[in-house]
Amino acid sequence: MLQKLKRLIPLDNPFRLFYHFLRAIAANALYRFPSKGMTIVGVTWTNGKTTTCNIIAKWLRASGKKVFMFSTVNIILGDDEYINSSKMTSPDVFMLQKLLAEAKKQGCEIAIIETASHGIKMHRVWGIQYDIAVLTNITPEHLDLHGTMKDYVGTKLKLFKNLIINERKDGVKKTAVINLDSEYNELFLGETFDSLYTYGMTHEANLHPQDIQAKKDYTQFTLDIPGGTINVKSPLRGDFNVYNLLGAIWVFVSFGMKPQEIEKVIAQIETVPGRMDEVKSKDGYSVFIDYAHTPDALEKAISTLKDIEWVKRVITVFGACWDRDKTNRPVMGEVISRLSDVVILTQDDDYSEKPEQIIKDILPGVERKQWEDFWIIIDRKEAIRTALVMAKKWDIVLVSGKWDEHIRVSNQWHVDWHDKTIVQEILKDIDDNKIMK
Repeated sequence: MLQKLKRLIPLDNPFRLFYHFLRAIAANALYRFPSKGMTIVGVTWTNGKTTTCNIIAKWLRASGKKVFMFSTVNIILGDDEYINSSKMTSPDVFMLQKLLAEAKKQGCEIAIIETASHGIKMHRVWGIQYDIAVLTNITPEHLDLHGTMKDYVGTKLKLFKNLIINERKDGVKKTAVINLDSEYNELFLGETFDSLYTYGMTHEANLHPQDIQAKKDYTQFTLDIPGGTINVKSPLRGDFNVYNLLGAIWVFVSFGMKPQEIEKVIAQIETVPGRMDEVKSKDGYSVFIDYAHTPDALEKAISTLKDIEWVKRVITVFGACWDRDKTNRPVMGEVISRLSDVVILTQDDDYSEKPEQIIKDILPGVERKQWEDFWIIIDRKEAIRTALVMAKKWDIVLVSGKWDEHIRVSNQWHVDWHDKTIVQEILKDIDDNKIMK
């Protein structure tokens, strides 16, 4: 009954928003505003939030800090790390406040929170005393909630406006870290902060990479930061990950870390689960599992893979998610059709929608006929199997949309699911000749 009622009431209904505001007040009061005793880093943008949160959290842990982190994929609480099985970037306000209170109890000094526009709009992060806010890019998403880009951008801007409004903590400056190459950046640059750091590919940015080298297994560049020059070598590939690294490095600078410290911890961090996560086959092709699920993210992911010097074809397995922002579906279809050599459309999280309808919404953007390097295979496991069977030496298979999730939701049912595990199982069956190529 409650779920049916929720579907009937629009997300942006004033009464619904007020209800969430009251819950936020209650949750903060119950757990006594735990964020007041910690340094809070908020990471917001359309793409890359999870990657940057993980980079910041894991670098800080490597430097000896005790941290709490909540991201779409995982949760770090002190010495422990958990899978985020809630399928929510910004969790229920009571859950988030409870976790913050537990982190504070365990002695965590810093909290890194992936802060989505849903969380801001629905008051899930209300009461959290942010100290550092990071913005990398804004592209159209979640317009089902926001209606317009103006509201979407304005919602994210609230995170930065609240930096100065929030109570100051001893020795902590209110700091903004902003991508100068991002659209709408001028709105964020127009605010007043204690410290403002910019980054990007343009030389006008305070922080810009030099001599970028995109290798098969890593990205390398040099960087001038306060105190000296550092060499960055990371297994995170693609220009979009260079941006993620730059944003994270500015956060470390804001914490007062020295160049040699930053360079040391960078070398210790491996890939982020579900973000260009590679599985190599014995037949000479590679499979990449990635979260890309917006037009911009898909374009960057596929373009990055096509730029690898040895690649012959990119085979993309993709399925859009349920209900959210249906206007993006044909746009994503256009992107994967234009950039991929082979396209396989399949299901993602269907929730209350039928996968056939979701795929039907994608089709107007796909400018090719079925069986001409284009297949529709509803069953996601069968779609992945088909891609791996057709892949040849020097090909890349991109399995997109589900990242490191361990469940798939179909018509209200939760199914155990993990793209990388399924890829590994199918590759083993191919190696054991249980599946013929």
